[in-house]
Amino acid sequence: MKKLGVGVLVELLLCASATVTGAQQIVDSAFQARVAAPTYACGSGPLVLIDESHNNAKTMSGQYRPLADLLLVDGYRLEALETTFSGAALARAKVLVIINPLASVNVDHWILPTPSAFDSAEERTIVEWVIAGGALLLVADHMPFPGAAEDLARRFGIAFTNGFAIDTLTWDPIVFRRSDRSLASHPITDGRGPAERVDSIATFDGQGFRASDPSVRAVMTLRRGVISYYPDTAWRFPQPWVPTRSMEGWLQGAALTFGKGRVLVLGDAGMLSAQVSGPRRRPMGMNAPVARQNQQFVINAFRWLAASHSASQ
Repeated sequence: MKKLGVGVLVELLLCASATVTGAQQIVDSAFQARVAAPTYACGSGPLVLIDESHNNAKTMSGQYRPLADLLLVDGYRLEALETTFSGAALARAKVLVIINPLASVNVDHWILPTPSAFDSAEERTIVEWVIAGGALLLVADHMPFPGAAEDLARRFGIAFTNGFAIDTLTWDPIVFRRSDRSLASHPITDGRGPAERVDSIATFDGQGFRASDPSVRAVMTLRRGVISYYPDTAWRFPQPWVPTRSMEGWLQGAALTFGKGRVLVLGDAGMLSAQVSGPRRRPMGMNAPVARQNQQFVINAFRWLAASHSASQ
């Protein structure tokens, strides 16, 4: 890893604060979920469980209400899962959503170390459920969340990195484009036809990760200029030295089939919500002008996940 000096880090903190300042983020009350052709009649779709039992920072009734609204408009049934993962708890669900889990020790202390949010029995339960035909959306944003989910991700051939991925060429959201191949052709990006095709999406920092299994398909590949920073305390960049690493060629979105099931892994959580940040109410997420197709990406992603029992990748 390279190391970054204090002077450059001051610039980093000033620029990054414009795009990611968690304490100032609130849900955009003006956001409207829209689906041109809903997949299911209202309330008739598969059951989606959203994990709220592992100190998740963002839930379906909080910062992730825009995601929940979008899924409801597309006809899915939603429930918050407020118990530990077990075969009985997952048996009724088609899709399990885990966003930013956190170990109890890190709830008020975003510092290293960042142990797993799950015990090994829970991880085995999820793996067995996916093998049998379940579908998992696993989202882990910037540090400390990758550390809390890295053991679970590793079971699916994904190696998380516990840092902050920031585009140092633009100091803006990271944009993935089909035109430069950072956004791959996949059922999630292609949709069911031209009207559902996604040509660009945006993320709001987060983390980069690698695939350790050749069956993992890249969906979003980080380009030159995206650097991962590794502070020992979240957001505390002005240390004497902060380790860094280029993320060029690393992933922020990947999909795979696993047994009869499917898994989508994302290294950014903001892309799935719709928030405003700071006194200027800067849009972040599906409401941002640079992220106009994020909403379609989410719709396509859940359609692909929910079809895990009947179609190949």
